[in-house]
Amino acid sequence: MSLHTERMAVRMRMHALRMVHEARASHIASALSICDILAVLYGLVLKLDPAQPRWPERDRFILSKGHACVGVYAALAERGFIAVDSLKTYGHDHSSLMNHISHKVAGVEFSTGSLGHGLPFGVGKALAAKRRQMPWRTVVLLSDGELGEGSNWEALMFAAHHGLDNLTSVIDYNKLQSLTTVEKTLRIEPLSDKLTAFGWAVQEVDGHDHAALEKSLGSTPWQSGKPSVLIAHTIKGKGVAYMEDKVEWHYRTPDANQLREALDALQAVEGALHA
Repeated sequence: MSLHTERMAVRMRMHALRMVHEARASHIASALSICDILAVLYGLVLKLDPAQPRWPERDRFILSKGHACVGVYAALAERGFIAVDSLKTYGHDHSSLMNHISHKVAGVEFSTGSLGHGLPFGVGKALAAKRRQMPWRTVVLLSDGELGEGSNWEALMFAAHHGLDNLTSVIDYNKLQSLTTVEKTLRIEPLSDKLTAFGWAVQEVDGHDHAALEKSLGSTPWQSGKPSVLIAHTIKGKGVAYMEDKVEWHYRTPDANQLREALDALQAVEGALHA
């Protein structure tokens, strides 16, 4: 099934680039790093029904790094929650496709933007499901720089204390944040050891390897009675050579020539996947 999600991820990257260019927005590199994760989640793992966005038994997905919303909007369009044409309205006045993810969009559970809020909210959803004996799961996607927020570590402790094995967190570990590296801003290593000490079941994968992502995300919980956290090692700006691992693309907007170069490269990848 990985070929299906790999194609989906390429289309999502193209959607994201067009949205950010047309809106003269930013955070494109932050969205590109998570497209493979989102394609596997939305294409294979999450139990969802585009015809019933509020289906009571749906899995709940929360993007804590809300500035990377174009990645999720692209995934929702690919899955049929919203029309592909609606992506053209991203960032425009009166559009529900805001520059940080909004729950006014079909398929979005929670509006985020201020970092450190997604995991605490997700923990609450998972606790509610446990207490109501509901079968759905909660998945939260966080950024690595966001782990500087103390609210996340409180949520990590709380989730382990309550044995929330219906909760999965994915950390987009691209190792860059707003202005420099995570290491220089606020060191989070040894990350796996810290998460293990906080009582979570931990796995690490290449965040662009669809087979590895499917294997890990499709088999949670990894330990009964423990929440699961996947450290996904990614490349910021993945899929666009001139953006990859470049901190300046946290805020920059691709101009017309840069957009064309990026789309041409991705279309070549898409063609190869169909060959």
